[in-house]
Formats: sequence, structure tokens, C-alpha cells
Amino acid sequence: MLKIKEAVIVEGRYDKLKLSNLLDTLIVETGGFHIYKDKEKLKFIKKLARERGIIVLTDSDHSGFQIRGLLSSEIPKEQIKHLYIPDVFGKEKRKNKPSKEGKLGVEGIDDQTLLSLFEKQGIKADKVTKSDPVTSYDLYDLGFSGTDGAKQKKKKLLKSLDLPEFLSTSSLLSYINSSMTRQEFVSLAEKI
Repeated sequence: MLKIKEAVIVEGRYDKLKLSNLLDTLIVETGGFHIYKDKEKLKFIKKLARERGIIVLTDSDHSGFQIRGLLSSEIPKEQIKHLYIPDVFGKEKRKNKPSKEGKLGVEGIDDQTLLSLFEKQGIKADKVTKSDPVTSYDLYDLGFSGTDGAKQKKKKLLKSLDLPEFLSTSSLLSYINSSMTRQEFVSLAEKI
């Protein structure tokens, strides 16, 4: 597993699942073209770009390049890096037929090829084993989920971190674990 400082931006959940097995970083999905309507998510991606930089890894089809273009037009070039997957023709295992353009997307590219993309672009990465991450049980234990008043407390936490109000719990955990230590999070949580 590679630990990367920058957040990685992908198109969909299967891309995110694929990369979450290879990378220790925050991975954000655009929801495909939904990013054009989701101003909160775009604002969140801009925030990540300012704070830590982003790496855009979309499919090498027409749609992927459109999404990449939108992000490039919204984010200063010094805050964004682009990785391009090679044109590999075929179909993803979960699909019945190939995509419209017949190319594999991020989810269909083999692990070694994906990892080599980061290396070839000189993206600083360390091989690590994650220790002591904040878990969903921790959120429960600290009163941010599954308890009376958890919804309001989670909203306060999101606001204090300058994150979108409707950020999912899994994305919140990913953000926390890639942005701070367990102790830093517990200290913050105790103040809320």
C-alpha cells in the first residue's frame, strides 16, 4: 500500500474501491457527471486541492476527459496533478459488455499498472502499514453516529473541519485518517 499526501479524485465508486486497496489517502469520487451539479462536492475538492493538492485519475474515455477538464478549469494548475491510464481495450469483470468506447476504466486496470502511474509521475509515496486508524466504532463511541444527538454532533464536527454537511460517514473517516492522527481527532472530538 502506498501512502500519498494528495487526495485522489476518481469518477465512480468502483474506481474508489479499486484504489482503496492500493493507496492510503483520501479518495473522492465525482459521481461521474454529477459533479457538474454538486456544488458542495466541487467546493470540497477545491478545499482539498488548496490544503494538500489533488491527483485526478479518471478513465481515458470521452467522459473522463470532460470531468478532468472541469476540474482543471476550477483548480489552479499548481494544486492539481494528472495521471492517465493507458488505453486498454476490454471489459470490466462486473459488466456484461464493454463500455461504449471499448476501453477499460480505472477499475479494470491491473494493480501494478496503476501503482506504476504514480511512480512514473514522481508522486511522492511511501509504502506503509496503517496503524491505529479512526474507525466507525470510534465515531459511535464519541457520539457522532448511532446515538441520541449524533446527527447534530456530526454536523458540528463537519462544520469545524470545513467539510460538506452531507459527507458520508465513510468519506468522513477517510478524510480524518488521511488528515490527522487518532489523538488529534479525539482531542477535536472532545471539544465538540
